[in-house]
Amino acid sequence: MASQPSPQRVAVVINPSKYDADSARDTIVVSCRKAGWADPVFYETTVDDPGTSMAQAALADNVDVVLAAGGDGTVRTVAEVMANSGTPLGVIPLGTGNLLARNLGAQLDDVHHSVDIALFGDQRQIDMVSFATENMRGEKFKHSLCVMGGAGFDAEIMSNTRDELKRQIGWMAYTEAGMRRLAVDPVWTRFSIDDGPWQTKRLRSIMAANCGVLTGGLVLVPGAKLNDGRMDVVVIAPRGPLGWVTLTSKIIFKHRHDLPSMDHFMCKKVRAEFHKPTESQIDGDGLGRITSFEAEIMPEALSLRVPPSQGDDVHDVIG
Repeated sequence: MASQPSPQRVAVVINPSKYDADSARDTIVVSCRKAGWADPVFYETTVDDPGTSMAQAALADNVDVVLAAGGDGTVRTVAEVMANSGTPLGVIPLGTGNLLARNLGAQLDDVHHSVDIALFGDQRQIDMVSFATENMRGEKFKHSLCVMGGAGFDAEIMSNTRDELKRQIGWMAYTEAGMRRLAVDPVWTRFSIDDGPWQTKRLRSIMAANCGVLTGGLVLVPGAKLNDGRMDVVVIAPRGPLGWVTLTSKIIFKHRHDLPSMDHFMCKKVRAEFHKPTESQIDGDGLGRITSFEAEIMPEALSLRVPPSQGDDVHDVIG
């Protein structure tokens, strides 16, 4: 780390319900004091507001850096507010999935290391993805995400994972939920890549990914980068138990050979429309059932604190 970092005004959007929230709070305060800076200002999230108004208040106070201390929902919500603001975000992962932190190669079990990076790390630009949805009532919503969003089996897992089990066994709870949702029927879907011709398929999931690492360190898209100005669209359509076995093997063992049950596209935009309302999610947070979504890359939208050794390519740390 830099020997004499310049003084910073630090704001922290923190989810007080997380197990390590108090430890993170103390570590951030101590680190700021050791650096000779003013004490950070803390904004606590609530059940009704996972961080939107808190991040807005922090930016309005013209702080030098905003830290998001919590799970994927807190990090994504704060990042959405901070997109294109120019103010850097520091990530303090306190959740179960910690998807963005995993893709950055963070030491998930070391809050002190995460605080050091968030306060004293280098600054890099990463892409985000806008994710617009429409539901069966014709209501339209627009979000921004850092990791991935989609509809189908992936969202079924997120929506059906038991909170108590997550507290007991961590990310393995998602595996249990996945096993329970294997029997869900595929959905006829049509999708268009970069405004190209429509493709129609009976599929289980379609995902727009800004990076490739999933919960538990599994890699959905080997080689995906957070800062390449493109996203990776993954279409999953396994046929029967054997299709699931080969697909799972590919993800676990990081095979690069193509499978008939999985299509991969690199693009800047994707639109998907579903024959019937389908569960959706962004960065692990369920959005409910939708009839369509449109995702589009937002190049270099977010300024992020990363390890100084990481260099100019944010993907290097994943390696």
